[in-house]
Amino acid sequence: MGIIKNIEQEKILSLAGKISVMPGQIVSKTLVQNKSVSLTLFAFDKGEEIGSHDSEGDAMVTVLEGVGSYTIEGKVYILNAGETLIMPAKKQHSVYAEESFKMLLTVVFPANN
Repeated sequence: MGIIKNIEQEKILSLAGKISVMPGQIVSKTLVQNKSVSLTLFAFDKGEEIGSHDSEGDAMVTVLEGVGSYTIEGKVYILNAGETLIMPAKKQHSVYAEESFKMLLTVVFPANN
C-alpha cells in the first residue's frame, strides 16, 4: 500500500468526484498526513466556514469546483475552479463557502517540524 490513501492508485480520476458536498457540513477526506506533508480533499456546503487559524506549514489550496473565499490576515481572495492560492505558514487565515465548493488542501511542513 502506498503513502497516499483513501483513493485509487494507477487510475485516472477526478478529485472533485472523490468527495461530496453534504447539506450544512464541511466534509474532508485525508489522502496523506505525515510530518512533512498533508493532502486533504474538502467539500463545503454554501455558507460553511473554517474560522481564523494558522499553520506551521505553507498551505496551498486549489479549488476543484465552485467558489471559495479565503482571508489571509484580513485580505480576501475569491477563488474559482482551477485556481490556486498559497497561505503562508504562521499567517492567520480562514475559509468561507461563497457557494458549495470543493478544494484540495496541500500543507508542506518545515523540515525541522
